[in-house]
Amino acid sequence: MNLSKFWQTSRFQIDLSRPRVMGIVNVTPDSFSDGGRHSRSSEAIAHCFRLVEEGADILDIGGESSRPGAVVLSPEEEWQRIAPVLVEAVGLGVPISVDTCKPLLMQRALDAGVDIINDIHAFQASGALEALQTHRSAGLCVMHMRGDSQTMQGLTDYADLLGEVSGFLAARTAELRKYGVAAERIVIDPGYGFAKTTEQNFSLLAGQAMLLQLGYPLLAGWSRKRAIGDVTGRPVELRLAGSLAAALAAYAQGASILRVHDVAATVDALKVWLAATLPMQDNQI
Repeated sequence: MNLSKFWQTSRFQIDLSRPRVMGIVNVTPDSFSDGGRHSRSSEAIAHCFRLVEEGADILDIGGESSRPGAVVLSPEEEWQRIAPVLVEAVGLGVPISVDTCKPLLMQRALDAGVDIINDIHAFQASGALEALQTHRSAGLCVMHMRGDSQTMQGLTDYADLLGEVSGFLAARTAELRKYGVAAERIVIDPGYGFAKTTEQNFSLLAGQAMLLQLGYPLLAGWSRKRAIGDVTGRPVELRLAGSLAAALAAYAQGASILRVHDVAATVDALKVWLAATLPMQDNQI
């Protein structure tokens, strides 16, 4: 399978010939890195505007934390958090992604004009595939993890980490294709920080390019994660340098989309990286 040079989403065909930055908007009181900072709709909407000004190519909006031990919300609670933000965000001129594993929210978000569904459970929930049926050009992000936010930390016993991650992503994307999802709508995510130890995260990063053999573009989310803190000894609020290094390493290992909190700094880091590796006329971010 040839690797797609673009990502088809509901309203946008995203050119992946250069790296894309996905800005994180957590409309939550308990996210691991910025819990409560944008929990009110007005704050989250202002953050959306700010990230676009900083150069975000995509916004990823979530209403439920996926950190270990996070409280699981009902679909209605989660929808109430994100709905006012989506109404404003879809008018910003960039693709909008919703980070959810709940089929009801997938359906409502797509009906509201969202372009991408980013599902950490890889569309395994009952009704998830059916929720996509009425929006046949929406982009999908398929992530690897084991268990859920309550159990994943105890599910790190891999015999062959890269092989098992690859096998899982191959199986889930094959299921989507069987259900009629076009290949160009799919992006895969190795799931850094989800049911993986620090050592496993970095081992997976080192071999990440092997996942390109599946034929889908890669999204990588390293921003401020615990593994960076374990290596640097820095608390979450001081992990910018480590996050930038991890983002560049992920890009060097084949990632097309980088999911980050610190958009402006990541855009700058990519500009410098590309200036050092490409002719200046080809390195625009």
